[in-house]
Amino acid sequence: MTGKVANPAETDDDLDAVRAILPLDAAMERRLVAYVGLVRKWQPVKNLVAPSTLPDIWRRHVADGAQAFAALPNARRWLDIGSGAGFPGLVTAILLADVEGGSVTLVESNGRKAAFLQAVARELSLPAKIVSDRIESLPERLSPNENRFDAVSARALASFDRLLEYAEPWLCAGATGVFHKGQDFATEHRQASLSWSFDLVERKSRIEADSRIILVDHVRRLPTAGLPEQDARR
Repeated sequence: MTGKVANPAETDDDLDAVRAILPLDAAMERRLVAYVGLVRKWQPVKNLVAPSTLPDIWRRHVADGAQAFAALPNARRWLDIGSGAGFPGLVTAILLADVEGGSVTLVESNGRKAAFLQAVARELSLPAKIVSDRIESLPERLSPNENRFDAVSARALASFDRLLEYAEPWLCAGATGVFHKGQDFATEHRQASLSWSFDLVERKSRIEADSRIILVDHVRRLPTAGLPEQDARR
């Protein structure tokens, strides 16, 4: 690896933010640089990320997104829900691009952002399938073979209990949830525990001091969850 990047608009210092999360080879670096270049190109018309975060895109978005894969590096088949601009889903696809059996299914209901995800996946030859639809429709959209995942990721999408609801079909089938959560997670955890049983590991974010990466396994909806109060007491 030479440490040189292909796009002069991005510097070696930019890549250092991601290298601090996990090792990168030259092909990963080239794809990450190209991806960031495409975000910058499409940002004016697609509003992919908050404009205030664009100057810090490598740390705030790319390195932060890389934390999902770094938390579960042996997972090969990923489902990324509410993918937005592709953080972490496209970052994961880049890290898996040359890994046998690696794949990421990205679900984004916003048509403009889904078009961006498709363009990046095509241009960078990523092992990514883009589904432009609501998460709830996904089980019907995928074949049985496509519907098996090792991990489900989401970043800045919903509260913890809602994430469990969105990802229930795959978490209950054995996938691990890998979720970026913020400073309110303790409250979200207590709320989710009223309706769900799960095993959970928290890892402090290496990007934001008040954030963490949540790994959740063995997810089951509690028997009384979702029942009217009078029925739950029976």
